[in-house]
Amino acid sequence: MFRPLGRWLTTRPGNIRTLATGRPSFPRRPPSSSPGSSAPPPPNAKILAFAQYSPWSSSFPGSWRTRALLQSAFYAVGIVLATNYVDSVWFPAGAETGYASPREIKVAIEKLKQAFPEEDRVSTDSNVLTEHGSSDNSYHPASPHAVVVRALSTEDVVTIVKIATECRMPMVVYSGATSLEGHYSGVSPGSICIDMSAMDKVLEIHEADSDLICQAGAQWEDINQTLKDKGIPLFFPLDPGPGATIGGMVGTGCSGTNAVRYGTAKAEWFLNLTVVLPNGEVIKTRRRARKSSAGFDTTKLFIGAEGTLGIVTEATLRLAPRLPTKVAMAQFGNVEQAVNAVQDILNSPYGSHIQCVELLDDHMMDAINTAGVSTKLLPVRDTLFFKLQGDDPAIKLTAKTVQAIVKKHGSDRFEFASTDQEAEDLWQNRKYALTSTMGAHPGTRCWTTDVCVPVSKLPELVYETKKDLAEAGLRSTIVGHVGDGNFHALILFENDDELPKVTDAVHRLVHRALDLDGTCTGEHGVGIGKKQYLSEELGEGTVELMRSIKNAVDPLNLLNPGKLYPDKSKSRTQ
Repeated sequence: MFRPLGRWLTTRPGNIRTLATGRPSFPRRPPSSSPGSSAPPPPNAKILAFAQYSPWSSSFPGSWRTRALLQSAFYAVGIVLATNYVDSVWFPAGAETGYASPREIKVAIEKLKQAFPEEDRVSTDSNVLTEHGSSDNSYHPASPHAVVVRALSTEDVVTIVKIATECRMPMVVYSGATSLEGHYSGVSPGSICIDMSAMDKVLEIHEADSDLICQAGAQWEDINQTLKDKGIPLFFPLDPGPGATIGGMVGTGCSGTNAVRYGTAKAEWFLNLTVVLPNGEVIKTRRRARKSSAGFDTTKLFIGAEGTLGIVTEATLRLAPRLPTKVAMAQFGNVEQAVNAVQDILNSPYGSHIQCVELLDDHMMDAINTAGVSTKLLPVRDTLFFKLQGDDPAIKLTAKTVQAIVKKHGSDRFEFASTDQEAEDLWQNRKYALTSTMGAHPGTRCWTTDVCVPVSKLPELVYETKKDLAEAGLRSTIVGHVGDGNFHALILFENDDELPKVTDAVHRLVHRALDLDGTCTGEHGVGIGKKQYLSEELGEGTVELMRSIKNAVDPLNLLNPGKLYPDKSKSRTQ
């Protein structure tokens, strides 16, 4: 297309040479109308004079090398512009979001492979991409990643972040894969999944200071087992689902069965964090001292941020003394009796000896019996399971107090496990709640969700939820951290046709909790599944503050985009 233009430029009147003769050709002066008069220059004379500087002009004053360089540059710019135009028309997602185009994604993947040439460090295998971008336990929208990179150190994460920023590719962190709200789903048109599961080392243990330093991929169970194996009488008390890692626990602000005694991740269990920011800078949020008044608490800025502000690579954990424990069980005619008993127990002089108090509803007890995971059949009633902690005299006094209080509130069955084996057998009924739910109903799928309300509102919430699920024709079980007002509904369904019905039931459950001054999630986190409720729960002002912090820290929106922060168009009716 450019050669004809060059031919045109060299054949116009006024150029130095003509196409036919190659000899100089000058425009003829028209005859004068009067002696001494001269003809005016043609109107395009300046343009024609400038045309001699075209690299396609035969009168180009420069060398042939200069001519070739200018022509090549012109062609290169044209190709780039044309390619970008094609990308924007054929692949509009990247253009609309400001993220990498398919061509730029390929460039980023090649750079990652050059940075990590070892085998299995960088994967584009379709099965690996899908596995790292979705979960069988989550029913929220999911998308595979474009590439999975296995990080082994903070320095690896810095390298990945810098390549992702240069190529404008979103980043999503993956480790324990226990999330239920779509936290590690891929991002369109293509994201980098940073797999932290190999960063699972305990780096330092400071027994005298009751703390340790570990990498973000370490699992809480492995940490406690390491302490036990070394004979160190300490443990990390946060206990979410099996397989949960420290990085994910920080991201979701987790808790667990021990929360009634030890609190949640948003207490002081994380003394400091090592974080890679979106620009590749590495920070440590504070020193290792047990407490500090130096500035505001930047550690908590990342707890509950769900990987949207920075990538946690290491953490210093505060540890607690490991105390002897025993297990007890009490059964009731209804949930209200059970919750009222728990409130009295926790407010008693022996309340500090209650490590866990868990509620399993009658449907859950029936599932445990049916699934056959329990060592013996138990009556199908609303049931409380307690873990009592302390020395032997304290546990015995606590057990007597608990027995007296539950009896006052209508319990007609109380069991106390006096030996470690009896305690383990009794507690396994709580431990295998999800397994029992699935085992009692073969071939079904399970949507697990959680909410939390003030403890006094829990009986109303449980009653209304069970009624609603029954009217919707949905089978379910309920297990709750009743001492915190937090409960999990495990809703069963058989196929995709029933999924909309389950989704609506979860929606009603969340709003029921919000109407009782509760929260849309007690410990699972927001992710994709709960972000639409955040504005109603926190208020637009608080959400806008969160967005402002996100925009300041991650202006390109590359860290886990599409999670946590609600879409502005979402409303209560949706």
